[in-house]
Amino acid sequence: MEDLNLRYVILVYLAVVSVITFFVYGVDKWRARRTQWRISEATLLGLAVIGGSIGAWLGMKVFHHKTLHKKFRYGIPLILIAQIVLFLLTL
Repeated sequence: MEDLNLRYVILVYLAVVSVITFFVYGVDKWRARRTQWRISEATLLGLAVIGGSIGAWLGMKVFHHKTLHKKFRYGIPLILIAQIVLFLLTL
């Protein structure tokens, strides 16, 4: 029962961080179009690392943002795969 609760908490955490990350990517793209102050690449990648990789990947696809940068094009999918593997190993 405790394992089920822990998995639920992890899934909720990942969902929340991914939604936040998705919107942050959208805001950064919006700011880029208006030549305003931008969110740093370190922050964008950091959000993916702490659990927002699904939101980062979706943000890249939906907003067409950071798709030409190699560290995002290859890094975000690698982070996502690593997080999926880690999650599956905890089952």
